[in-house]
Amino acid sequence: MAIIRAKEMRDLGEQELTKRLDELRLELAKSRAQVAIGGAPQNPGRIKEIRRTIARALTIGREKRMKAHDNKKTGGGKK
Repeated sequence: MAIIRAKEMRDLGEQELTKRLDELRLELAKSRAQVAIGGAPQNPGRIKEIRRTIARALTIGREKRMKAHDNKKTGGGKK
């Protein structure tokens, strides 16, 4: 799976972002398992890149939830 940029993540819906997050976590688990059994990863920097993308996705998801909560609390968007 290709790494998703932050701008692309912000354009995704919450369900699609969750789906991508699950895919990234699965890819990370596979890469870690490969290293654990003694194999060399195909791309050693990929694990770090996946971890950062997961963190980025979690942050953007939290931003979206907080924004939705604030809009609900204040009764609308910016004026």
